[in-house]
Amino acid sequence: MKIADIRKKSTSDLAKECTVLREEIAEMRRRHYSGEVTNVRTIRAKRKDLARVMTVLGEQLSRENL
Repeated sequence: MKIADIRKKSTSDLAKECTVLREEIAEMRRRHYSGEVTNVRTIRAKRKDLARVMTVLGEQLSRENL
């Protein structure tokens, strides 16, 4: 997910995206611990996407509060 695409989304969309990514990460971790998933790079990519979404969400929220 690119940062330019994330910046185009609204605050409510970013909040939803954040919860979806958290659920996906939790599911992937569960699958990794059970041995179903061997590619941990996908988990790392999802975590980075989550960090990007949370960063932009924080920026937007701080702009709205001013």
